[in-house]
Amino acid sequence: MIKKVTSAKYREYTAIEDLEDSYDVIIVGSGGAGLSAAIEAKDAGATPIVFEMMPRTGGNTKKSSAGMNASETKFQEASGIEDSNNAFFEETLAGGNETNNEELLNYLVDHSADSIDWLDSIGITLDNLTTTGGMKVERTHRPSEGSAVGGYLINGLLDNFKEREIPLFVNSEVTGILEEDGKVTGVEVLINQTDKRTIHSKAVVVTTGGFGANFDMIVEHKPDLEGYVTTNHAGSNGSGISMISTLGGDVVDMSDIQIHPTVEQATGYLITEAVRGEGAIMVSEEGVRFTNEMDKRDIVSADIIALPEQKAYLIFDDGVKERVLAIEHYIRVGLVVSGESIEDLAEVMSLDADSLKGTIETWNKTVSEGEDTAFGRTTGMNEDLSTGSYHAIEIAPGTHHTMGGVRINTLTEVLNTDGNKIDGLYAAGELTGGIHGSNRIGGNAVADIIIFGRQAGKQVVDYLKN
Repeated sequence: MIKKVTSAKYREYTAIEDLEDSYDVIIVGSGGAGLSAAIEAKDAGATPIVFEMMPRTGGNTKKSSAGMNASETKFQEASGIEDSNNAFFEETLAGGNETNNEELLNYLVDHSADSIDWLDSIGITLDNLTTTGGMKVERTHRPSEGSAVGGYLINGLLDNFKEREIPLFVNSEVTGILEEDGKVTGVEVLINQTDKRTIHSKAVVVTTGGFGANFDMIVEHKPDLEGYVTTNHAGSNGSGISMISTLGGDVVDMSDIQIHPTVEQATGYLITEAVRGEGAIMVSEEGVRFTNEMDKRDIVSADIIALPEQKAYLIFDDGVKERVLAIEHYIRVGLVVSGESIEDLAEVMSLDADSLKGTIETWNKTVSEGEDTAFGRTTGMNEDLSTGSYHAIEIAPGTHHTMGGVRINTLTEVLNTDGNKIDGLYAAGELTGGIHGSNRIGGNAVADIIIFGRQAGKQVVDYLKN
């Protein structure tokens, strides 16, 4: 029996009375990694089930905005974009300050194009290309119309759930992972905060996300982030990491916590990197540029924090607004201020009109000449800022992604503190550590969850056969 509850496009979850006592594999978490793992496991012949602690599916994936990075894809080829797996690897390694787990990174890069193809084969087409900070070519894949990737991706994966009749239970918090004789045997789950059940399985895949919404955990591992707003949804509380640690699972890089430079502070809304990738600039309260807007997130964030006001303004025109559909949402929720002219915008923002106008004129000349002599920006310069009216969003850094987490290998097997696998236990997504190094490149989180989520689904079925 299926009942309807409130969600995005897909509004049907499995009724709790249909919960059975055992399944082949239990997947904990319903973001992109968990949903991908379940689809792959189902298609390989297993009987998966998904538990989601929140009342709605999607996790942080649903909040993703920029896109999914991938190299050597058919969509790049169709657009005449020359790219290589080696370039993707090297730019991600540089972005992570060369602290990435190179085995995991190689797996991600080498399986990125295949995962774009897999998504396309199940009705999720990411053929609109843009650039994110730290990348030198257009390898960030978005929905065709340029909308935010998160909602589109989750809805598409849930459509596939419906077709495959995969059980998915919300308001179902897994509180512990069961183990017997060195092998995982199931989970303890709390239904609707009151009904505790023991559900058995031959394997468990944990995809609960990071700990970006757990302020105590954030400050424990990186005290200087106390007081920062977060872009994370409430379910990103580190529960999966804690449960796996209780079983003896190892963790890595826990102090590597990323702040994102463009966060609206009152709401915690992350303003997608695609806004800059499609041509926006950033200015200080003096109305002048102060950084390479397309540099790595840690560098751009540091440059904003170094300003006396510790905040900045994204400036863009109607052309950028038309190319990045997420801006329409930012307008609807009141994050954008606008003016018919640069002078009008400056007045609304209480900035010096001459300074802002001079900055934009200089930027347009920079785009025309193709060389940013001031800050060395080389991407997001295909169009200048001279189309229609002008807009701005006030931003500052906020806690965004936790790069550290559970230690896994390329098979997504969870490793204990001795470096040995925990039989029957797999993990994928933001709760794992090592892939991104000390700084994640925009667009790589979606690549991470899809590529390693799929791998977890495949590997768990191989484990069940042995």
